[in-house]
Amino acid sequence: MLDNILQDKEFAQLMKKNIQELMVHFFQKEQNFGILCKIEDVTFEPELPESINTEFRPLTLFFLAGYTFETARIENDLLIFEAGFGSDNFGSIVSVPLLSILQIIIDETPVLINISVYKEVEKEEEKEVDENGVKNSMASFLANPENSKFIKK
Repeated sequence: MLDNILQDKEFAQLMKKNIQELMVHFFQKEQNFGILCKIEDVTFEPELPESINTEFRPLTLFFLAGYTFETARIENDLLIFEAGFGSDNFGSIVSVPLLSILQIIIDETPVLINISVYKEVEKEEEKEVDENGVKNSMASFLANPENSKFIKK
């Protein structure tokens, strides 16, 4: 029964809304915080050197303070911030999907825990399915000789 809730799209939307509202609250209060997230879903622009990338664990903690906190924003269901990595402080823009954030932490204490396991389908994949569906639909329509009267010549 719990699995049904954790994988439910509506439950995930509630969790995403809570994550976003809590972070916005912290931005307004100028409260630094950390996020524990799934590194597999995080993107870096520019990409980090392999020597830095291999240091990340599957669950990685990013602490938003100072310059990183000042650059942080929420955009298109992503938490985006600039950060420096490694001994050379290699700069990159980090994008974290809100649902990939498992915890929000202040002073080593989790203030939010996201237990949703719902996976959103990427918009590009949806487009492909829709386009193929339209093509298949049209092919089926044209295959029936009775439908030829509906086609303009």
